[in-house]
Amino acid sequence: MSLEQAPAEVQLAVDLIYLLESNEVEPEVVLAALDLIRKDYEAKLRQRDVAS
Repeated sequence: MSLEQAPAEVQLAVDLIYLLESNEVEPEVVLAALDLIRKDYEAKLRQRDVAS
């Protein structure tokens, strides 16, 4: 399967990995940032569910 045919989340993950590795971001920093991002997007989902 080519990347163009992969699910959107796989395409985004590949893009993010490339960006982080290209900028030589330390793994600890990436994981801490991902925790913050997950919390933010979980809150967005909760808000969306409440609004529905």
